[in-house]
Amino acid sequence: MKNNKKYGSLFSFTKYYKPYVGIIILDLLCACLTTVCELVLPMIVRYITNAAQLGESSLLVSTVLKMGALYLFLRLVDTFANYYMANTGHVMGARIETDMRRDMFSHLMKLSYNYYDNAKVGQIMSRISNDLFDITEFAHHCPEELFICGIKIIGSFVILCSINVPLTLIMFALLPLMLIAIIFFRKGMKNAFKKQREQIGELNAQVEDCLLGIRVVKSFANEEKEEARFEDGNKQFFERKKLSYKFMARFQACTRFFDGVMYVAIITVGSIFMIKGHITAADLVAYLLYIQTLITSIRKLVEFTEQFQRGITGIERFNEIMNEEPDIKDSENAKEMTNVSGNIRFENITFAYEGTNDDVLSHIDIEVKKGENIAIVGPSGSGKTTLCNLLPRFYDLTEGDIKIDGISVKDVTLKSLRNNIGVVQQDVYLFSGTVKENITYGCPNAKEEDIIEAAKNAGAHDFIMSLPDGYDTYVGERGLKLSGGQKQRVSIARLFLKNPPILILDEATSALDNESELIVQKSLERLAKNRTTFTIAHRLTTIKNATKIIVLTENGISESGTHAELMEKDGEYAKLYGLYTSI
Repeated sequence: MKNNKKYGSLFSFTKYYKPYVGIIILDLLCACLTTVCELVLPMIVRYITNAAQLGESSLLVSTVLKMGALYLFLRLVDTFANYYMANTGHVMGARIETDMRRDMFSHLMKLSYNYYDNAKVGQIMSRISNDLFDITEFAHHCPEELFICGIKIIGSFVILCSINVPLTLIMFALLPLMLIAIIFFRKGMKNAFKKQREQIGELNAQVEDCLLGIRVVKSFANEEKEEARFEDGNKQFFERKKLSYKFMARFQACTRFFDGVMYVAIITVGSIFMIKGHITAADLVAYLLYIQTLITSIRKLVEFTEQFQRGITGIERFNEIMNEEPDIKDSENAKEMTNVSGNIRFENITFAYEGTNDDVLSHIDIEVKKGENIAIVGPSGSGKTTLCNLLPRFYDLTEGDIKIDGISVKDVTLKSLRNNIGVVQQDVYLFSGTVKENITYGCPNAKEEDIIEAAKNAGAHDFIMSLPDGYDTYVGERGLKLSGGQKQRVSIARLFLKNPPILILDEATSALDNESELIVQKSLERLAKNRTTFTIAHRLTTIKNATKIIVLTENGISESGTHAELMEKDGEYAKLYGLYTSI
């Protein structure tokens, strides 16, 4: 896949704030109010302490009550401001997460077979769930915490300078040392968190693979083997998580050490200044309170670094998917495909899978007329399924062209192209839902009578009515509550409802028992009537009536013709047919 770097780590993320600018401004305003409330307290303490030192006449009960009322009012403001930040601010983060998940899923729908051939679904699931949850916290807290800490540090610096400049400069001289330590440990934390995310994705992929194949696992009594595999992956995740905690512990220990150094420096130097008369006791008390505020802000900022790193890692992994450029997409001037007759021509096509140098298909020419049933046979690995996958552009050609009714498939929109092609596969996929929902998957607004008619044409109506809830029966994950023949008939009903002019039948009956095969074969014959059909055949007796049979080998098309013509030739097809019928 080409990576055009259109998504940078933070720059791309800022666009998700745009719909919520008003919320952010109000959130930062509330953050400002809470900060002001916190900075006012040391000033009140300083004022009262100074007044007390000057004598009883300088400190009146009314003054203390006014100060108390002022601080209570500020605390009420602080309470409402914090409520807004905790509620609306977090909801904004959740909305950004929702928007990002929507965009990621939409982008995943655009990616072609090539991407999914090399991707692990568990890794993708980890990115679309765990990573985006971390981004939610990051989206809310990042601007808020940086803004609050910035105000507190700058505000404290200004106020402390007004109290005693030399003491303030001594304290702030220690901050660069803390900053150097933060930068040093930040890189280690970032790498550790990224590796942790990668490993949880691997673990998810392994769990998904095992649970989807649980019937195979149990049939081979391989539960202990899978448990051992999982234990190995689980330990690797633990080791990576342990490493991230190790870096985090070093990080926090270092910052706590600098906290202590700053307190020792201020108490020691401040006490000397007070002894020499450079600072009053009230000023030193206020100074220590501001130091507490300042150090708390720095510590919070430091602790936020962990969340920051998780958020940045999540954004980077989000961008890795968003930067995957779909290699199959509509051309600039692509048109809608309408009124399709079904005349198809493969013109000197060549195809190789991405990342390989070997051609799966080389210089293939096939012409198919409207309504013909073309059977494609040949040994495993000869490219039969690949050839048919090129027609709806599940993959793009390396060389050559495919035309439908004289128009290149690259000159029409993917949606209209695929809406005019129906595919029945050997491995039927039914979605978790009801029978009706699976039949109407391509036509969600279909009328009830049309659904029933499609099911009858597919030979599925009778068995559906025998189910506990008829068309509203839940089929289970991947349709596990239905037999292979039943699932295949539901998938055929789905195509009857779609009513495409072009069909691809990819070994649709090879996995069925004889009785189910007979029922499904009759359904397929009804489905193929008056449609241009490509049949990839494993059971050669099912294609004897095909308009033309094409024998595909690793060297290309070795022969073609009707069943009778090819049997008379006594070539590759006759050998294959003889092998099949002798079984």
